[in-house]
Amino acid sequence: MARPANAPPGAACKVLVAALFALAGCGDGRLDAALLPPRAADGGASGDTEVPSGQGGAPTADAEIPSDTGGTGDDADAHAVDPPDADVPPPPGEPDAAPPPDTLDAAPLPPPQPDAAPPPPPPPPPGGPLVYPGDRDHSPIDGALAAQFRAIAEATARTENVFSKIGDSITVGSGFLHCFAGDAVRLDGRAALQATIDHFRAGNAGGSTPFDRTSLAATVGWSVQSALRGAPSPVSREIDAVNPRFAVVMFGTNDIENDNPSYYGDQMRTLVDLLLDQGVIPLLSTIPPRDDRASSDAEVPTYNTLVRALAQSRGVPLMDLHRRLTPIPGHGLAGDNLHLDSAGAGSCDFRPDGLTGGNNVRNLLTLEALDRVRRVLAGEPPPDAGGPYRTGEGTAADPVVIEALPFGDVRNTHAAPQSALPEYPGCQSQADEGGGEFVYRLDLAAPARIRADVADGDGVDVDLHLLLDPTDAGTCLQRHDRQIVADLGAGTWYFVLDTYVAAGAPQPGEYLLAIVAE
Repeated sequence: MARPANAPPGAACKVLVAALFALAGCGDGRLDAALLPPRAADGGASGDTEVPSGQGGAPTADAEIPSDTGGTGDDADAHAVDPPDADVPPPPGEPDAAPPPDTLDAAPLPPPQPDAAPPPPPPPPPGGPLVYPGDRDHSPIDGALAAQFRAIAEATARTENVFSKIGDSITVGSGFLHCFAGDAVRLDGRAALQATIDHFRAGNAGGSTPFDRTSLAATVGWSVQSALRGAPSPVSREIDAVNPRFAVVMFGTNDIENDNPSYYGDQMRTLVDLLLDQGVIPLLSTIPPRDDRASSDAEVPTYNTLVRALAQSRGVPLMDLHRRLTPIPGHGLAGDNLHLDSAGAGSCDFRPDGLTGGNNVRNLLTLEALDRVRRVLAGEPPPDAGGPYRTGEGTAADPVVIEALPFGDVRNTHAAPQSALPEYPGCQSQADEGGGEFVYRLDLAAPARIRADVADGDGVDVDLHLLLDPTDAGTCLQRHDRQIVADLGAGTWYFVLDTYVAAGAPQPGEYLLAIVAE
């Protein structure tokens, strides 16, 4: 493809640098920082690297989940701290089908999980997909999403005042939501939320309220795949048991220890699509900080970005628990620095002193989210105006704009707007990338270490490429089928998500993309 008139400056120099970037640099200052390979890379003859699936160790803490530290002790809990799905080893993988000798070494792909028939995502509005900004506790619910929620409710009969809890020990603990079933609730000026408490308190979830029900789909030690395993799976059994309209979902704290964000993203997509296919509206959540282990906490932004991207793509609510906990001293965590603490007079105390406890914060955030969707389904106006919307078609001439970091996005290369880069010689690779591709543009005002992860599903192979010029594959600097980590200088950079072709057969499909600054 010919270089467009608006090609990045210094393009000729960049072509040379792409081949010799370890030895020379361009005068525009964009390669002053060294480009680093992915962590734990295993170099191959083609120059591609592999990200291992990891072996996943348990957290260092082995104390019990702390009981509610509030004065009433209404949330005492005797569950043990959960190892990260200790009975489930990281999933085995499969290489790309029949790769040519010069293709990248494919990171292991896990076996398929229970099939679901996901509904197609709603068509994007004319301005592009709705963005879930990172500066809000709740994702926006505009008129289009309100109409989508109502359509789900009209299509499938469910119990409107029942929700299910799906997650790990942070969800199992009695500090989460149980207090709403009693009278130790202190709204502290939030009287408008009482109607939602009453609404769900009247729900019959298998003989209890949804607030204090012991869910079949929440267990100590679980990662997301645990909720999907079996026929029927725990999630399916929970849906059959209580017929919920909503599901409050949080996984990731244990999944981090499996060291496979791609698998996590794929499994979360399977779970969300399973719920939507059954007429259950999932309310997703980011996960808390991992103050028990610095290496695990460093992974939290990527996992949270994958969840945000998934929620955004499916148009379901997202609660940003991590954002809400970050400014609190100790992040609202208990003594093990892993689970959430409770404060004040119990975990439903929303006075200022109470909101120093992580359970209190999560309970209020969840109640707010339930209130927002309940009111929309009851016919009230949507709480938010339209936008912001993502821009860019995804071509070299009109790339998807990475408006801020962290950045999450979901696309399907069946609908890719171009297929212009069949190979990436700048990365010393002859792999056939002749399928459809999307181009993303990243503008950095200052040098930064950037990490990009892609999660695709079974039978889909979409690979990551980092380029200086999206019209010239000779400027490829790194490529991988799962993860790229690079120190980038100030300037403009491009990521190309391209479809791999195995034995002449393209492997297109949906992918989740997470890009963060480390």
